[in-house]
Amino acid sequence: MELEKIIDYLKSYDGRPLKLMEVCGTHTAAIFKNGIRELISPKIRLISGPGCPVCVTPTAYIDACVAFAKGEGQLLTFGDMMKVPGTNGSLSENKTDADIHVMYSPFEALERAKAEPEKLFGVAAVGFETTVPAYGLMLKQAKAEGVENIRLITALKTVLPALEWICENENDVDGFICPGHVSVITGIHVYDELAAKYRRPFVVAGFEAEHILGTIYRIVRQIETGENLSENLYRNAVRDEGNAKAMAVMEEVFEPGPAMWRGLGMIEDSGLYLRDEYARYDGGSRQLTEDMELPSACRCGEVIVGRINPDQCPMFGNGCDPVNPYGPCMVSAEGSCGIWYRNVH
Repeated sequence: MELEKIIDYLKSYDGRPLKLMEVCGTHTAAIFKNGIRELISPKIRLISGPGCPVCVTPTAYIDACVAFAKGEGQLLTFGDMMKVPGTNGSLSENKTDADIHVMYSPFEALERAKAEPEKLFGVAAVGFETTVPAYGLMLKQAKAEGVENIRLITALKTVLPALEWICENENDVDGFICPGHVSVITGIHVYDELAAKYRRPFVVAGFEAEHILGTIYRIVRQIETGENLSENLYRNAVRDEGNAKAMAVMEEVFEPGPAMWRGLGMIEDSGLYLRDEYARYDGGSRQLTEDMELPSACRCGEVIVGRINPDQCPMFGNGCDPVNPYGPCMVSAEGSCGIWYRNVH
């Protein structure tokens, strides 16, 4: 179907009000960049979901990373973790008296560990399925080369249990714009059971305007015709069956377990932890189950599940902004509050 006809259809939609969740922060940014909301009917509401792994990382995790860097060894982290608040400040705020360095690849830890075998290197391993295989491959190589002075402090999570949590607890979400990057790894069949069980469309989208508009169109059409299917509208990057090699690495190195999602709480089998064969590389990740209670004015938990838009939080731009973030959704470039702040504030 031609893009102009899709836009005309979505602009003129006059059915029942719909609430569609884009799970990925990159989709949220693309929706703003391309003015998608202005191209569709006001009866189709787009909301943001828990698609930013940095944003849902619990306070206890930051505290553990700071403690490692102050006592055990050098901590390596990606830059987007530096401002996430902990009980006693962020990684950035603790950098003056803690050994914290920004990395650009998990394999930097391997190179540093080999260069300084007497020193312990901790890796702040945060992410969804997109980044998990890289950590797995790094540990497989470390094991094969006999490198022992690496510790993973993990806050690795899988998206599917969070989507099921939303389906169970948020009855008014009518359909899902599924994450493109995650789906490159998982494929689309992981959504089949959710679509059938909860009778909602799950459609994988790319990141161009036409991808997102086409995905919204397919979700609306499914709802109108009573279908509840998983579909792949990002075929230039996502195979229906996913990336078998990447999934095999994840399966070999990691196993599922309960994980704390900042703003949501504990979700069963949503975390990934090192299997017994790799346990010597673990930095105490399984004990990180506590989270700091957010202030009563902060409504990030409601933002993450789409109950409110970010600018409806009373702290939005009022004690919480990208320079001085308090709520988890304001921290990362892919956090929904940060994206909204940069586009509507």
